Amino acid sequence: MDLPSISAVIPSAMPPGGARAVLDASVDAVRRGVPATLALVLETSGSTYVRAGAMALFDGDGTQVGWLSGGCLEPEIARRAQDAARGRRLDFMEIDTRFDEDLLSGSAVGCRGRLRLALLPLAALGDWPARIAAWRDGAALHVCVHRDGALDIATRDDTTTHRLAVLDPAWTDAPSRWTLDVPPAPSVIVFGAGPETPFLLPMLRALGATTTLVERRPRWSAAGALADHAPDLTPTQALLAATRRHDVALVMHHNFELDREALHALASAPIGFVGLLGPVRRRDDLFRVLPPPSRDALLPRLHSPVGLHLGGSGPEAIALSIAAQLQRHLHGVPA
Repeated sequence: MDLPSISAVIPSAMPPGGARAVLDASVDAVRRGVPATLALVLETSGSTYVRAGAMALFDGDGTQVGWLSGGCLEPEIARRAQDAARGRRLDFMEIDTRFDEDLLSGSAVGCRGRLRLALLPLAALGDWPARIAAWRDGAALHVCVHRDGALDIATRDDTTTHRLAVLDPAWTDAPSRWTLDVPPAPSVIVFGAGPETPFLLPMLRALGATTTLVERRPRWSAAGALADHAPDLTPTQALLAATRRHDVALVMHHNFELDREALHALASAPIGFVGLLGPVRRRDDLFRVLPPPSRDALLPRLHSPVGLHLGGSGPEAIALSIAAQLQRHLHGVPA
């Protein structure tokens, strides 16, 4: 009997989130010739929504991508960002809401903290799209902001220095420079689609990950639209064809033989986190049919069953449990 198509229940792909969303939007603005400013957090103290290295994009069309607060600080940042873009100059901005006067005057925004920002006019950074292309390929992005208007941007061993007009910081204890690193977006490769896929892949994308779905079964082919890459390859071919190293691999075919094939391929792949969907007994059955060298190579990095125990059941709960475990792993939070 022919199996029904699942294309009708696959939602459209969500836009990416995190640093990936901001940097993707920054390149798009530069290519469209829209005056855009990258607001980069240099320092924080007290209670703040974000930490140093956070960023948001403000462009001349009134578009904002990324958040530096719960929405209360952005209008003033947008105004200053527009001025920086028009003048093609580096600007510094401090927002301080730590004091009781804000509470008494009724102007408190809810957080008692201080943000110090650099506002970078992207039109003055000619190689910006090339830098972000390297970042997408797995290189860390290094940004050094100098108080005197110099701006060093590096990916891998390549550094460019820009010299911009600058407005000096309004605060008196500013250092001569700030150095910030933006790690590459995490890369997750998923072997096998299933009922969890329409929830898991958009969730990972919204968290800023780059996703690859390896799925050759026609029944699940529509799920490829939810991933950044959907190669029609075997697991071994997909791993060899990767242009950058994956941070996470998930094996979730709901098919014993296809899972065995994927695990066998992953045994020799340098991926630090391998998640296997299904109960412990299924993992043990798969290990019985894998060669001993493959078992030994997988065991120290295999998470089975993958996902945190959050309660609930069904594909939505399973997808949430996997995304939560990956969020914890990718941010270095101890189990």
